Amino acid sequence: MIFSEKLQLLRKSKGYTQEELAEQLNVSRQAVAKWESGHVYPDIMNLIQISNLMNVTVDYLVKDQACSISPVSTKFNDMDEIIDFRLEANINTYAALMNEVDSTRLDSHDFRYVRGPFVYHDTYVGAEQFAGEEAIWKDGKSVYAMNYMGRVLSDKFSGNFLKEALRKADRQMPYRGPEYYQSGEFIYKSKVSGDFSWFQGYEEIYWMTEKVYECYFHGGLMR
Repeated sequence: MIFSEKLQLLRKSKGYTQEELAEQLNVSRQAVAKWESGHVYPDIMNLIQISNLMNVTVDYLVKDQACSISPVSTKFNDMDEIIDFRLEANINTYAALMNEVDSTRLDSHDFRYVRGPFVYHDTYVGAEQFAGEEAIWKDGKSVYAMNYMGRVLSDKFSGNFLKEALRKADRQMPYRGPEYYQSGEFIYKSKVSGDFSWFQGYEEIYWMTEKVYECYFHGGLMR
């Protein structure tokens, strides 16, 4: 992931428009637009301001993904196969009500999916307010994990819509669901900062203009 892509992702994860980010940095909206298009690169003072505002390092901002991936990813060539398996497991477990297994903890709900050397396991407790973790192993060694905690805010919430949105995850947003998805009166939104090696995010669902669900999550590759 290059700087222009990271800046867009970080800006959206904070809920800023280009104009609002420009105000925070005391630059013009056109400057932010040029940074995000990749036509112009910010100077060092602007980079420091961005790093402070977004709570990331300058090192993270300036290094492309090939340089910033943690050493663990090289053990598996790259993250692609882990991401692909996570997306495959996603549409074969909770989001599709498939492959539920016996509880591994008191009063937990568990799902497991296996393909070749990979194993995916998702376990959570609670219902209208819940917490859980999903993890991936390759050849018996942990390679990825993600924790999440969320809650239902209204009786307008639809669990079926949440599952439908989660099934729309893709390689651009492989963490939970897509950045934006709408079906009828329901809207799903997801914001993420970081990349698959180390990330944090927030997802929410609206019924018309009413927020009916929210969930925080964070995760990354294992070392």
